[in-house]
Amino acid sequence: MKTILTAAIILLLSNGVQSQKKIIVYTTAENTNYRLTSTDTLQFTYMGQPKETQPCVFIDPTKTFQTFIGIGGALTDASAETFAMLPKEKQKEILQAYYDPKKGIGYTLARTNIHSCDFSSGSYTYVADGDKELKTFSVAHDEQYRIPFIKQAIAAAGGKLTLFISPWSPPAWMKDNNDMLHGGKLKPEFYQSWANYYVKFIRAYAKEGIPVWGLTIQNEPMATQKWESCVFTAEEERDFLKKYLGPTLNKEGLSDKKIIAWDHNRDLAYQRASTIFSDPEAAKYAWGLGFHWYEDWSGGDQVYDNIKRVQESFPAKNILFTEGCNGPFNMKQINDWNWGERYGRSMINDFNNGTVGWTDWNVLLDEIGGPNHVQNYCFAPIHADTKTGKVYYMNAYYYIGHFSKFIRPGAKRIVSSSSRSPLLSTAFKNKDGSIVVVIMNQGNKNLPYFLWNNGKAAQVTSLAHSIATLVL
Repeated sequence: MKTILTAAIILLLSNGVQSQKKIIVYTTAENTNYRLTSTDTLQFTYMGQPKETQPCVFIDPTKTFQTFIGIGGALTDASAETFAMLPKEKQKEILQAYYDPKKGIGYTLARTNIHSCDFSSGSYTYVADGDKELKTFSVAHDEQYRIPFIKQAIAAAGGKLTLFISPWSPPAWMKDNNDMLHGGKLKPEFYQSWANYYVKFIRAYAKEGIPVWGLTIQNEPMATQKWESCVFTAEEERDFLKKYLGPTLNKEGLSDKKIIAWDHNRDLAYQRASTIFSDPEAAKYAWGLGFHWYEDWSGGDQVYDNIKRVQESFPAKNILFTEGCNGPFNMKQINDWNWGERYGRSMINDFNNGTVGWTDWNVLLDEIGGPNHVQNYCFAPIHADTKTGKVYYMNAYYYIGHFSKFIRPGAKRIVSSSSRSPLLSTAFKNKDGSIVVVIMNQGNKNLPYFLWNNGKAAQVTSLAHSIATLVL
């Protein structure tokens, strides 16, 4: 009988010889009740040479690439405010769903905003107008919702969460348009004050028991938005990094914080990387490059090559997916299968092109896709109706879980390749020696195939519009 698959595989290696252990298959598929459901158990058998007519996915655990740091989502004001409006039992459910590696999907990575962003109920900063010395700096605003929410997320993740921070805009008085919104630029006379601002935020959150692992220099530095935004050319970002932000973090004893450049779309990633990483004085401060997915809503696969070019040209630097979401929000589309497939397609391609971690946007939003002070409503993997307390899990939640639940921090990506275009695959070797293969079927038909490793194969059928994980 042909077996059902759609996802990831774990195999044990012992003394260099692959053990013939059980492979448990977990599946999420359209038009079924499968949602990270254990659907089958497989074993490898000797197959010799595959036939030209047989669809195959090949893996090779002996060839390893980048080290994986984690998967997670953004802990924004909007997520925190929505969370606070829910009953305690629903709060516990959501925390477990995201951060428990056994009962949930095991998030280990997180992002949060430095003062307000579009997913805040209003614009705010941490200092009084004109306070260049930052004497009035205070994160008291965040103590009502965001800080308690982040603390609970950290606790739910077992006491450790890799958190990076991002600014959307300096305070209005630091900018040439005197406005936190609508783009504008940071005035040169406030470069040092703005660098000091990051330090103040990192230390304030550390004092609250929230350690910061890293920071991006500027969210979407090429976009003039109707919400908080600030424009940096590649040269301006390079110079701010090498003359102000990098030296300031070093001087303040924060050189261990990972500085991430760009933090914008894939399409211009190489140009930004080339400008910053080709300058030794700037490159020495940069841990890597962050990127988003908003450049091509049609899902064209050619955009992934921009990230591949960065990895090929600057292999010593890390590549991190820092933000992505679907939108605009429409409650009638909450079960649209395309939303989940976009996550699966992006994650597989990004990991195969060298990405070390993947961060979704808001972890939680309300029944209208907010709160958002500029009506820029969008989808999150989990929505909650703040009036009824009902929680909705989008298929995107399960698609992300097929990676985050099984690929753990410290894993190494290994070779994985498909012989048929409807099947996308990526594979990782965890630190315990287990192998995880994630396979996604974008097609409208079930597709039988063979999973091959070192002359042995397991016969599988990938369901139409599905994703799966095989666990040894």
